[in-house]
Amino acid sequence: MDGFKKFLLQGDLVKLAVAFIMGGAFATVVTATVDVIMDLLGKAGGTPDFSNYEPGGVSLGAWLTALIAFIILAAVVYFLIVKPYTHAKERYFPDPEPGETEVDILKQIRDSLGAR
Repeated sequence: MDGFKKFLLQGDLVKLAVAFIMGGAFATVVTATVDVIMDLLGKAGGTPDFSNYEPGGVSLGAWLTALIAFIILAAVVYFLIVKPYTHAKERYFPDPEPGETEVDILKQIRDSLGAR
């Protein structure tokens, strides 16, 4: 039982569970945002539902809807998640200044030994 309790309360497992819950909640927000934008595009184009679009008898509506939804989804994730996260990460957690690496130190040792 102790091993099972350690497994359940392990930090990585709890973090993974929280990530799944947050991911599910975020997916709902993104889906709603995509639906709103799709409705606006549909109203602007004159057809509120792309799924009935059949030029020349070919059912392109479902594909067109999926393509536009994918592009909107990618834009929402990029502009509302990736860009702000990257900006905040650079602002609050800047990369440390590059110092001397082990290779640089080894080169200095090599050069000083070669100078002897």
